[in-house]
Amino acid sequence: MKSGSISFKETFFIGLMLFAIFFGAGNLIFPLSLGQAAGTELIPAIVGFLMTGVGLPLLGVIAIGMSKNEDVQSISSKVHPVFGLLFPVIIYLTIGPLFAVPRTGTVSYEIGIAPFLSEGMKASAWSMALYSIIFFGVTYLLALNPGKVVDTIGKILTPVLLIILAALLAMNLFSPLGAITEPLAAYEAAPFFKGFQEGYLTMDTIGSFIFGLIVINAIRSKGVDSPKQIAKVCTTAGLIAAAGLGLVYVGLAYSGATSVQAIGHLENGGMIISQISNLQFGVAGSLILSVAIIFACLTTSIGLIVACASYFNKLRPSISYKQYVLGLTLVSALISNVGLTQIISFSIPVLVGIYPMVIVLIVLTLFAPMLRKRNAIYTWSVLLTGIVSVVEGLSAAGFKLGISGVFATYLPLYSLGMGWVLPALVGVAIGFAISTRQTSYALESE
Repeated sequence: MKSGSISFKETFFIGLMLFAIFFGAGNLIFPLSLGQAAGTELIPAIVGFLMTGVGLPLLGVIAIGMSKNEDVQSISSKVHPVFGLLFPVIIYLTIGPLFAVPRTGTVSYEIGIAPFLSEGMKASAWSMALYSIIFFGVTYLLALNPGKVVDTIGKILTPVLLIILAALLAMNLFSPLGAITEPLAAYEAAPFFKGFQEGYLTMDTIGSFIFGLIVINAIRSKGVDSPKQIAKVCTTAGLIAAAGLGLVYVGLAYSGATSVQAIGHLENGGMIISQISNLQFGVAGSLILSVAIIFACLTTSIGLIVACASYFNKLRPSISYKQYVLGLTLVSALISNVGLTQIISFSIPVLVGIYPMVIVLIVLTLFAPMLRKRNAIYTWSVLLTGIVSVVEGLSAAGFKLGISGVFATYLPLYSLGMGWVLPALVGVAIGFAISTRQTSYALESE
């Protein structure tokens, strides 16, 4: 291998690493729920889901690879310095102690523990409380010194989980539990757009800002420093990870769609996969799946706590890394006790509010070489996008503002959850006009 280059084999393994980072066990649950709800509208629904659950995370990784070592804070600062400080904090809290980390505890409980408890124990809050103490206690201890223990668990458990999952999906493909049923009301009118918004729940597009930097560091560790080469490897590795995620998501969605006749509509994907694995493999198969998912969730939990604690410690060094780990872990443990369905429900308004702004930032970062120093484009596109998306998020949370009626009347696609698209384009046009005028004034003054 020449200096400054990287072989396809090494790129392939970086792609597998990226797949493993994106594919937390929590990602199992959303395609299953989508499949059950979408029914005969599965194809347009899963296409929409793949755009936000796979396509946008891929673009996020590519954007970071092309951004010459910029992180989420430096990219956000192009909008405004205050936005550059606040938005990364919101992102880290979202993929950290507010939603993603607590979800690792509830998913592992729903799949790994709850199926083996009596109905009385399931109904008791104490069983989840005890589990969360153990799960997040281990998370805390290993997050203090993650090192090789977490890497070893991840390298062993991720392949085991994928092997079990592949066997389960093959069983559901060749011996489905039933026929695909009619869609629920939410998927009858616009299944593509509903699936598009469901993909928000994976949070992988948000995570791509952080995971992209991990990939860049892995590439540089191979002796590659050329920005062009880094961008090329990021793209190839991202495509490998995206292909794996896409195959798994399609298989899970089909499994969910064919499970309704056998198990009925269940309230979350954790319950769905537990029931499907029990019917296809019996108790022994469910037990193996449960152990693999518990450890996979544990490695995800530790990784996210480490990432969040490191970021906040860098932001405010007066509080030690260990104190951040303790605080983040305690908050995550407390929130996990509200239950998986409730955590998903609480996360929807937040994700509806911030996801469009993340999408706009990713697209602008991809076109950054063309935009040069036209930061007004960032400011206006994100501002107008944010106004609409925040109103949508508040509406999703049950706060009906008067302006939402105006948006519903005049904004195309607003009723489909995509009302931010036109304002984003208008913001780009306004920003371009302003930055062009500023450049003209600068030249005249010279």
